[in-house]
Amino acid sequence: MAQAIVRDPEVVHGTPVFRATRVPAQTLFDYLEGGETLEDFLEGFPTVSRGLALQALEEAKHLLLARA
Repeated sequence: MAQAIVRDPEVVHGTPVFRATRVPAQTLFDYLEGGETLEDFLEGFPTVSRGLALQALEEAKHLLLARA
């Protein structure tokens, strides 16, 4: 399975984005940190599927736990 978050210097100046979108991954974390829900994020960014957002969160969890 492809990574949920990718970085390409030709897309949004290399900012990490959700695969096949121009939505910065940081936006999801900002929403969650601000007390908003995953549903709020998905409503605001319909180009990001629920599965893709969940995959990104799962990847972040694995990276975090691997460093602990």
